[in-house]
Amino acid sequence: MLGFPCNQFGAQEPGTDAEILEFATTKYDVTFPLFSKIEVNGDGACELYTWLKAQTDGEDVRWNFAKFLVDRQGNVERFGTPVTPEELAPRIAELL
Repeated sequence: MLGFPCNQFGAQEPGTDAEILEFATTKYDVTFPLFSKIEVNGDGACELYTWLKAQTDGEDVRWNFAKFLVDRQGNVERFGTPVTPEELAPRIAELL
């Protein structure tokens, strides 16, 4: 699991990278790598998210906590905000 903070959804990530990391680790007990803040939609979208979206439905990310699962062959599955990482665990185990 990798996390990419983004401030494009209701300005919920206005802080610095250090502030976001502190918040995520103390409030949500995040232990996975958390990268620098990026844009996931629009002209400034990072290349990773442009690729991830193109591999699925091509639609913009609608809200925080969208998830993309990439298998060993580079096939991508997309999951919306309501899907929890725990709900993805069986699918991840299948792919390992």
